[in-house]
Amino acid sequence: MTDTSYHMTAEEFRRQGRQLVDWIADYHERRVIDLPVLSQVEPDAIRSRLPAQPPKQGEPFEVMMRDVEEILLPGITHWQSPNFYAYFPANVSYPSILGELLSAGLGVQGMLWSTSPACTELETHVLDWVVDLLGLPERFKSSGRGGGVIQDSASSAALTALLAARERATNYQSNEKGLADRPGLVAYASTQTHSSVEKDARVIGIGRANLRAIAVDENFAMRPDLLERQIREDRADGRTPFFVCATVGTTSSNAMDPLPEIGRVCREQGIWMHVDAAMSGTASVCPEFRFIHDGLELADSYAFNPHKWMFTNFDCDCFFVADRTALIRTLSILPEYLRNRATEAGAVIDYRDWHVPLGRRFRALKLWFVLRHYGAEGLRHHVRQHIAWAQALASWIAADERFELAAPAPLNLVCFRLRGSDSRNEALLERLNQSGKLMLSHTRLDGRYTLRLCVGQTHTEEHHVREAWRLIQAEGEAVSRSG
Repeated sequence: MTDTSYHMTAEEFRRQGRQLVDWIADYHERRVIDLPVLSQVEPDAIRSRLPAQPPKQGEPFEVMMRDVEEILLPGITHWQSPNFYAYFPANVSYPSILGELLSAGLGVQGMLWSTSPACTELETHVLDWVVDLLGLPERFKSSGRGGGVIQDSASSAALTALLAARERATNYQSNEKGLADRPGLVAYASTQTHSSVEKDARVIGIGRANLRAIAVDENFAMRPDLLERQIREDRADGRTPFFVCATVGTTSSNAMDPLPEIGRVCREQGIWMHVDAAMSGTASVCPEFRFIHDGLELADSYAFNPHKWMFTNFDCDCFFVADRTALIRTLSILPEYLRNRATEAGAVIDYRDWHVPLGRRFRALKLWFVLRHYGAEGLRHHVRQHIAWAQALASWIAADERFELAAPAPLNLVCFRLRGSDSRNEALLERLNQSGKLMLSHTRLDGRYTLRLCVGQTHTEEHHVREAWRLIQAEGEAVSRSG
């Protein structure tokens, strides 16, 4: 640091930036494979080693990185380990890291087209690319009435869809007058829908009691007949059904809700249909897996997360609408300090009107870098491999009489159990995760404690999956012997 300005000089930035890039590359290339996947620290282990007060004087970069190594790294759960199989992946790749670096370096605030035209126009164009890449309905393209925008997460995408659906159902009066005069708004999701939809229902003001949980079938997919029955009952009670969330690849089991049947119900009842494909949507880069989107042409909105399985670092959710008018009318506010000629002429997209925040980063850069680096061919290669390895694992589990599959495995998530009690499966998961050699997570299916193993991390290879199965078998045998 200089003695006069306190800023880091350009030369220092160049030198330290190179060191940091080297550190990140070394972490991915050599170190992460040897570190415990699940952090082994106890609560307060990190904070107890940090100074109580901020530094009075600036500190050298080398000292900061020493603390990263000695204090922070032990408290990291390594989502980028090839042995990370928990939850759904949150992947990065080198091109996405470089895109994120460029975004940070440019420091763009892309709330309006006029505040950086490239930020807006690249995003619009990349989202149109994604429609083609995934084989999505043409109605989601910006050339028609629809279009796409990058949100931070599928949770925010669902919130935005709920808001637009609420306004459409109330003729855009709830934004003006609140919900006091419209207490009967009702939304619908399955019992397996992501918990964020319940939170979103609270945020938009309809309350948890007005989010109906529709039962699922033997494959844990929403039952359209029960959805239709509940909607008719609510209408008969004087309520206003306005929103249905269908899921392509539920978090617990990767279940696929039947979009054609749900879409038919929504069309007949005049209800907004949102489709959440947060992790599984990426599979449709491969034509042979596009069946997961059958019926999507009936949806009003759709979202999936490149930051899960498309090697693009968090946060990056692609959210599409079939008619952007409802979305913009719901979220647009134009104070004097944001007025400009391009906006007033109606010739541009202002993405501040497409989500809740005003400010927005240049997220499209990292997705653009990923798509250009891998191309459709590279993305398909990795997705096909991940699914093939998951399918192989499912076959190994099915062939081992000590274990059982707990749900179908249509793509890259395998749900399974050690035969016997929940306590045995809890013990198995604890032993696996505490080993540091891999990390799984759990759910409950049909009330039973179930282990989840998702193959989708950027650097996972077949031998990692085989070793994971070997360890699962060994620890399963140890649990069985201990009773």
